[in-house]
Amino acid sequence: MKGKIILLASAAAAMVAMTAAPASAEAWWENTKISGRMYYDLTNISQDYHDSSTVGNPKFNGPAAGTNTYGTGFDIKRFYIGIDHTFNDVFSANVTTDFLYDSGSKATQIYIKKAYLQAKFDPAFIVRLGSSDMPWIPFAEGVYGYRYVENTLIDRTKYGTSADWGAYLQGDLAGKLLSYEFAVVNGNGYKNPSRADSVDFEGRISLKYNGFVAAIGGYDGKLGVTHGVTTHHDATRFDAILAYVGNGAHVGVEYFNANDWKSVTKTTTDKADGYSFFGAYEFVPQWSLFGRYDYVNPKSGSSSVKDNYYNVGIQYEPYKMVDFSLVYKHDDAKGGEISTSNGTIGGITGPYGNAQGAYDEIGLFGNFQW
Repeated sequence: MKGKIILLASAAAAMVAMTAAPASAEAWWENTKISGRMYYDLTNISQDYHDSSTVGNPKFNGPAAGTNTYGTGFDIKRFYIGIDHTFNDVFSANVTTDFLYDSGSKATQIYIKKAYLQAKFDPAFIVRLGSSDMPWIPFAEGVYGYRYVENTLIDRTKYGTSADWGAYLQGDLAGKLLSYEFAVVNGNGYKNPSRADSVDFEGRISLKYNGFVAAIGGYDGKLGVTHGVTTHHDATRFDAILAYVGNGAHVGVEYFNANDWKSVTKTTTDKADGYSFFGAYEFVPQWSLFGRYDYVNPKSGSSSVKDNYYNVGIQYEPYKMVDFSLVYKHDDAKGGEISTSNGTIGGITGPYGNAQGAYDEIGLFGNFQW
């Protein structure tokens, strides 16, 4: 009799477990969201540069044969899949993958861009641990509004990164009038979570009022230089942005000043500054005209590169978070070369003239999100 009672109790417990499992799974799924975002384009790219290291300063029609960033074709610039899960009113987590074509391996690589645990103790006090959005570049992207067409100023010229591994503190104050974010990170970006002898710091404080946005920020650190490598400088950067969004208009300016970003491990020094003017106007529902102009001036010793970039385009948004734009981009550099999100722009310096080069791209750019 006792054995039967135990058997019945075990069977009852098993039935309870079986009936409870789907409810538990459903509850877990209800607290989990999957999102996606893709930036793509169908364009033609042409590029030329002058090589002033040889007599006659010859002009080349473009990069060497086999270069992937030249000619006509379809590109997927970015494809993100994000998973957000809420544990309770305080704790949540996010994992976001980044699919990116790697020209070195000739294959699409998958990176973990974001992977963090968040504790929201209060809207004014939120802590994240792991890889998360850095304080400046994602914020600037939100103000600019056309990231799928081009990276923002600092990201385009590689004087910062959009995500990194570390600890983050952020929050909104005074009914979201003020916001802040501070990060202590490895310094080498989300693709390389290496260890270093010291951590880097980035921060931002911003103000939003009646469509106006103003923010300042900064960076200081060794950029993830690994243990045992001698460093001579800290890389530093000052950031500022001022914009207005409202009544169909979207205008703003971003500025940065960086020191020793390319010279952390060198005895020499370098500096760079730049600004970006951007604007857009929705002239009829779903249709907008937009444009942007960047000027960046990197300096190292006697070298001083002047980079001028602009884009103009028209956007059609048939559905929220689905965008199509016809765009023309131009980027030219004089006095040397500059590394950008569109490749190396400019020419090889030498004794036979002023090194220079130009990049042009025209075609369809698209973006969709869910």
